[in-house]
Amino acid sequence: MGRWLLGMTVTFLFVCRYQAKRDPTLYCSACRALVDELNHSIEQVDPKRTIRVGGFRLNPDGSMKDKKVPLARSETHLSELLDGVCNSMSDYALHVDPATQRKQYLRFAPRSGGGSIGDFPDLKNFQFTGPQAPDALKFACEIIVEDLEDDIITLFSQSSEDPQRQLCNVVSDYCNDTSDRNDEL
Repeated sequence: MGRWLLGMTVTFLFVCRYQAKRDPTLYCSACRALVDELNHSIEQVDPKRTIRVGGFRLNPDGSMKDKKVPLARSETHLSELLDGVCNSMSDYALHVDPATQRKQYLRFAPRSGGGSIGDFPDLKNFQFTGPQAPDALKFACEIIVEDLEDDIITLFSQSSEDPQRQLCNVVSDYCNDTSDRNDEL
């Protein structure tokens, strides 16, 4: 009993310390990037594609009741997107606004399969601080996905009006300051 209590106390202290050390800029940026990447992935799906969903129970007459829903916002597709969405965090780096000195992680790499030369951001205000920088953003993204997976799926399956504000400000409170709102993502 004593060892269990000691173990639980150490675990509690570790979790409290871990929660306290979360960098608000990192987690807010990771949340915004997550929403941006999911929106982009959803937009890439042909709106005519559907998937069959429903129960797999047989009715008394031997038929099954299911329905077709658009693939892009189906729970199945969203779960698959969430499995790999954090891999794209390597396309983001810390950006310092020269006018306000405000720091946030922004996408610096153009998306594959499109864009013109004018779509490239000005890289002089980005800080590429070695290979661990994208790993920190990816780690934060994975934590957000792990903690909020059900909320993310619910939010995106309902085609919310402003999913970035809903997820990052209302649901998670990672971006609790509305003045930090970034529409560039």
